[in-house]
Amino acid sequence: MDGPQIVSVVLVALTSYLAGAIPFSYIAGRAKGGIDLRRHGSGNLGASNTYRLLGGKIASAVLLGDVAKGFFPVHFAPSLGHWGGLGDHWLMLVAAFFAVTGHMFSVFVRFSGGKGVATSAGAFLALSPLALLITAVIFAGVFAARRIVSLASITCAVLLPLIVWVLDRTGLSPSHWSLFAVSVAIVAVMLVKHRENIRRLLDGEERALQRIKR
Repeated sequence: MDGPQIVSVVLVALTSYLAGAIPFSYIAGRAKGGIDLRRHGSGNLGASNTYRLLGGKIASAVLLGDVAKGFFPVHFAPSLGHWGGLGDHWLMLVAAFFAVTGHMFSVFVRFSGGKGVATSAGAFLALSPLALLITAVIFAGVFAARRIVSLASITCAVLLPLIVWVLDRTGLSPSHWSLFAVSVAIVAVMLVKHRENIRRLLDGEERALQRIKR
C-alpha cells in the first residue's frame, strides 16, 4: 500500500468513525429533560434504552439516525477515498468497521456508546442488502417470540458471518473473502459489548423490552 492509499484509508476511517460516533440517543436524552441515558435504564446509548426512557417516537428517530450513520459512511466511502487508488470494496469495508466502532466507543461521550446493532444494519445495507434482509427477518422472528432485544441481536450477530458466507458460496450475493472477515470482526466486538446481556441470558435474568415509568 503506497502513501496516497494510506492517506485515503486514514481519511475514510476517521470520517466514518466520527460519523458513527455521533451519539443520537445521548443528544435525544439531553434534549428531552436533560436525561443522561448512560445513567438510567440499561445505561446503553442505543435505540432500545431510548425506548425504555423516552418512548417510541424518539426511539424511532434515534434508530433511523443510528442506521444512517452506518449506511452513509459506507455508501460514500468510494467517493471520499477514490483518489488514493484503492478499490471501492476495501474503502467500504474500512468505513463499515470504523462507523460501527465509532458508535460503540464514541469520542463524544468518553468512549461509551451503543452495542452496534443498528449501525451495523446500516453498514450492511450498503455492503450486502440481502444479508441484512435475512438477518432482519431472523431478528423480527426472535423478537416476536421472546420480546428480548438482546437475544434477537446476539442471534443475528452470530449468524451474520455465516449468512454472508452462504450467500457468497451459493452465488446469491457474491462477495470477497474480506467481507466475511470484516463481518466476523464487527460481530466479535458486538459480542464483547453484549457480554453482560449474554451473562443475564444464561442466568435467565434478561428482561423483555418495556417502558420504564419515570
